[in-house]
Amino acid sequence: MECAAIRHFADKRYCYAIAKGRFVIRLEVKKGDGARVVLHTQNKYLPLHYMDTRQEYPMENICSDNYIDYFETEVDMDVVCLRYFFEIQDRVGNVVYYGNHGFYDKCITDIGRMFDCPQTLREEERFELPAWAENKVIYQIFPSRFASDRDIPEESWYQAPIDGKADLKGSLGGIIRHFDYIRNLGVDILYMTPIFSSNSVHKYNIDDYYRIDPSFGNKEELKELVRMAHEAGMYVILDGVFNHTGIDFFAFKDIREKGEKSAYLDWYYIDSFPLVMEWGKRPSYKTFSYAGYMPKLNLNNPETGDYFINVAAYWIRECDIDGWRLDVADEISHVFWKRFRREMKAVKKDVLVVGEIWHYAGDFLEGDEWDSVMNYPFYDSVVDLAAREEIGPSAFLGNLNFVKGNLNKSLEGYLWNFIDSHDTARFLHSAGGSRAKQRLAAAMQLLLPGMPMIYYGDEVGMEGGPDPDCRRGMLWAESRQDGECLGYYRQLIRIRHTYPVLTKGRLTVQSADDDRGILYLERESGGQRMVLIFHVRKGKAEFPELEGWKNLISGRMFSGSLEDYEAAVLVRDEDAWS
Repeated sequence: MECAAIRHFADKRYCYAIAKGRFVIRLEVKKGDGARVVLHTQNKYLPLHYMDTRQEYPMENICSDNYIDYFETEVDMDVVCLRYFFEIQDRVGNVVYYGNHGFYDKCITDIGRMFDCPQTLREEERFELPAWAENKVIYQIFPSRFASDRDIPEESWYQAPIDGKADLKGSLGGIIRHFDYIRNLGVDILYMTPIFSSNSVHKYNIDDYYRIDPSFGNKEELKELVRMAHEAGMYVILDGVFNHTGIDFFAFKDIREKGEKSAYLDWYYIDSFPLVMEWGKRPSYKTFSYAGYMPKLNLNNPETGDYFINVAAYWIRECDIDGWRLDVADEISHVFWKRFRREMKAVKKDVLVVGEIWHYAGDFLEGDEWDSVMNYPFYDSVVDLAAREEIGPSAFLGNLNFVKGNLNKSLEGYLWNFIDSHDTARFLHSAGGSRAKQRLAAAMQLLLPGMPMIYYGDEVGMEGGPDPDCRRGMLWAESRQDGECLGYYRQLIRIRHTYPVLTKGRLTVQSADDDRGILYLERESGGQRMVLIFHVRKGKAEFPELEGWKNLISGRMFSGSLEDYEAAVLVRDEDAWS
């Protein structure tokens, strides 16, 4: 047994409350090392000679990544403080006891050598998430390219490839005009990239946060879109660009005009004067990336922080939006995000706060900052598995389980699972134009727990290379749409909504077969069993033992085999699920 790989901290990542009196305790062990793990607990303040409070809880290996097994158990408690340690048995019967970061050959009896969990503290810092958002389907819209409220000539709208400055005159009115299409797709949430005043097409360099860009419309149109969404049982999330502004934002504009005499110097990170803003030269101030037209804000300055807190609160109050997706959020301090969460939740208790981060985000997801993230580990893994075929199902599963094993278990239904976005090439492009691969990726996105985010147009087979070509005009002409793909997406969303066992059911079987290219899952709920199979390679994969089950994707009885890049959702008796 490799003790150096055994890991536990008595903090809110490894020991946390999921309800009053209900706790999760987690332990990491080297993959394959632990055959049996038992959690031992006792009351810190009741001596054993007064009352024997010792209890034992078998721990379950809930998932494994590429290197680690994650063991968990749930404990009911009503104490001031709990002390605990772990008993770990390896594959050949050797046993070690682990408490307070020490290893022992004998069962631990000294409470000073045990881990410590103060119950009230952990309950007060419990991760509270908006119940409405769990496992909901998101539809991402890039407003300038989604739809216009006027008739645009096809040769102007369907530019392919498209450059970053092409103005297709998309608008909020255009989204309203096509709202029935969005609703009929079956999605639950609209997420729009920035809609505030800016001189760019993408609007990530904002010059006025209190004004909707006139090319998109006005505040009344946003209110109307939100109203329509809410009446349809849907939600609206806006893009919050608080890491940086445009150079025409009032504070930076003042610095440009007054230099070192500006009252807004502390709103940014200015290195030197005169300002260097020329294309091809490194700016003399911090920016997003090295883009001189996007100067980075200093949100540690109280005045700056106050301003953007007020901006975010304003749009919740004024238009009743349901959440913020936060741009470049991992480059802003934890201090600001802790305040941001408190203040937004005070305005609207169940508002959703989602950060953009392109890697693992555990330090932002401890219950006092964001509610979720754009799940780039999922995106990277799906592209590597299904589009590029650079990894197998076991590595894919390991990558997903790393995230699952390291985050609060309540988050599983909140991670934004996407296969492409306005910042990436379209999945279809990454997959070399393979429609079968895209359908496979869509199935993985829409049939697993989380908040699947569909990038506008994927459902009708939109193509496009890396940014900016991934931001082409939406395919509205039916002659340009892949109708089979649209029907497939609608069917997957319908299945997801009809069978909550897919997202909430207990995962009873999870296996990966790299030789056959198979990812196999079984979920149960109320004694009912559902099987998910993803075949990620060319050729035929046989499952004779499942022949005669109902395949919900095809709507037919399962033949016992899957073809190239095909997915299946199988139930034994569909009537039992209705």
